[in-house]
Amino acid sequence: MAAPLLKLETQTEMPETADCVVIGAGIVGTSAAYWLARAGLRVVLLEKGRIGAEQSSRNWGWCRQQNRDARELPLSTRSLGLWEEMAADIGEDLGFRRCGLLYLSNDPAEIEGWARWGAFARGEGVDTRMLSATEASERGQATGQSWAGGVWSPSDGIADPARAAPLIAKGILRHGGVVLQGCAARGIERTGGAVSAVITEKGRIWTPQVVMAGGVWAGSFLRQSGLVFPQAAVRSSILSVAPGAEGLPQALHTARVSVTRRGDGGHTLAISGRSQLDPTPNMLHFGRQFLPMFAKRWRALSPGGLQAWQAGFETREIWALDRETPMERARILDPRPSAALLRKTLARARQLLPALRGVPLQAGWAGYIDSTPDGVPVIDNDIGIPGLTLAAGLSGHGFGIGPGVGHLVADLLLNRRPITETAQYRLSRFQGSQWGKVATF
Repeated sequence: MAAPLLKLETQTEMPETADCVVIGAGIVGTSAAYWLARAGLRVVLLEKGRIGAEQSSRNWGWCRQQNRDARELPLSTRSLGLWEEMAADIGEDLGFRRCGLLYLSNDPAEIEGWARWGAFARGEGVDTRMLSATEASERGQATGQSWAGGVWSPSDGIADPARAAPLIAKGILRHGGVVLQGCAARGIERTGGAVSAVITEKGRIWTPQVVMAGGVWAGSFLRQSGLVFPQAAVRSSILSVAPGAEGLPQALHTARVSVTRRGDGGHTLAISGRSQLDPTPNMLHFGRQFLPMFAKRWRALSPGGLQAWQAGFETREIWALDRETPMERARILDPRPSAALLRKTLARARQLLPALRGVPLQAGWAGYIDSTPDGVPVIDNDIGIPGLTLAAGLSGHGFGIGPGVGHLVADLLLNRRPITETAQYRLSRFQGSQWGKVATF
């Protein structure tokens, strides 16, 4: 597992009713429940395991606008301010810092791509600055080498994956919401076609609104209600080193390795985009739709094993609501990392940054990143069942924009003006066979 995850004590007694039930206590689910509770709704947040224990605590911690898809950029910009607003309201340090992100490269094509994105982004009000060779080499002096160019995005930053989701959940409690850990949601009940209750392993909660924010579990859960959500996941492996290396940029990306300073003074190390494809029934089912994405990333992807299939989070199974489900058999997804990739990552980082050469390895871990076919999330309250909202498929971008995604979910449910446009996040964009439709079995 990743760094020690902050533990939050929550209640065990389940209420009979709620204005809204949010399923999944990662960064998206906790943020959605927080904003709903802050607006005065009686919210229940359900988590089958521990708050933030899956991908929300296993990522780099970057909160960035830089190099975002244009469809996500407004949401990422708003999220930076929301990180600060949430921390001030909750009265806790979420580890969010606008420390700036540094990108360095010796590849002219890569630098040119950053320049094109920067020209667009500056038109959208983003502070992104191209670096000359001299400027890049100066900012990257910890590498001990010269660079052809780079980017500095001073208003971007990082937050602490080991603390963020649990502390946001603390904010839910502060605003009168209920958080239940160790309580899996098995499915929903409908009355007149609309949501009327959530069935959990501990009983029923009557509610007219449900938010599915279960990450890689979302597609299989929705399938139980006849909904089709095209989703696939990759397994990402990263590691951390102990404190001891000083003088490094707080957040540095290069094509060979990326480095992020951690809250404990150590550093998280990763190779951007490098992942394993662990086949699952769902991945095979949607294989044709995901083929363009996988083909584009084939240099960074490698074949995996049977871990995901055995974990059951992308099953095609239809389960009974009065018996144990895959969620209860896998309370916390804790896949084995790729040992070969961890060795390569550590070697590259120590080669790039001499200060890391005497610092010992601290931990290595893996997590599953769920994605949609176009790499943009679904945030939609019109997916085929009145009262059911989907916020998933964050495609490796979810931690930084989590506060904004949660706010947007609350906007949709409260019928207030959304903080960003919503059309690009609709499930219906995948229509064109069975996608986005209510399936028949």
